[in-house]
Amino acid sequence: MTTTTASITAQALLAACPLVPVVVLDRAEDARPLGEALLAAGITAVEITLRTPAGLDAIAVASEALPELTVGAGSVLTSAQVDQVIDAGARFVVSPGLHAPVVARCAERGAPALPGVATASELMTAVNLDLTVVKFFPAGLLGGPAAIRSMSAPFPGLSFLPSGGVGPENLPDYLALPCVPAVSGSWMVEPALIRAGDWAEITRRSADAIAAARAALVAG
Repeated sequence: MTTTTASITAQALLAACPLVPVVVLDRAEDARPLGEALLAAGITAVEITLRTPAGLDAIAVASEALPELTVGAGSVLTSAQVDQVIDAGARFVVSPGLHAPVVARCAERGAPALPGVATASELMTAVNLDLTVVKFFPAGLLGGPAAIRSMSAPFPGLSFLPSGGVGPENLPDYLALPCVPAVSGSWMVEPALIRAGDWAEITRRSADAIAAARAALVAG
């Protein structure tokens, strides 16, 4: 399936939705009810990873069935995968690390790239690739909000999307940082809840999470 959608910048994406769920799906058919549960909670963006064989088909299902949901692809490792996920309907691309050919292919296809960074050298590479938003991963193991505060000082033009180890207890600390417009996490979309089809619980957790995120941004 090849889908044509309006492009979106990384900054606009995170400004519109300060909480991006990271989803792992075993069944592509779960993508639609999951997306509906997120939309019901007020979450308008989702990262569906390629960690399972169902990931690519799930991106296609969610993108076609729910045009109001901004569907992104996660765990994208190669330029070929960039083409696959964008052809399936993904509107942004997330990677665990920084690989220049992946970033370049995203630019060619008109989809924002959110590569993972963990070091100052990777941040310098990101700047020289004209990126303005990066994923800080795995945020918890790298030192959390304090690490982002220190790392961001020499890079005033960069915004950070922390991922990995983010949860309700530390979400406000991340969003208190001016360079953090949004966070990503998976506590509201745990695989066990998805497998059980407990969409009501996913909506409840997601509503609590997005409310906390918006409150943290206002307080910050």
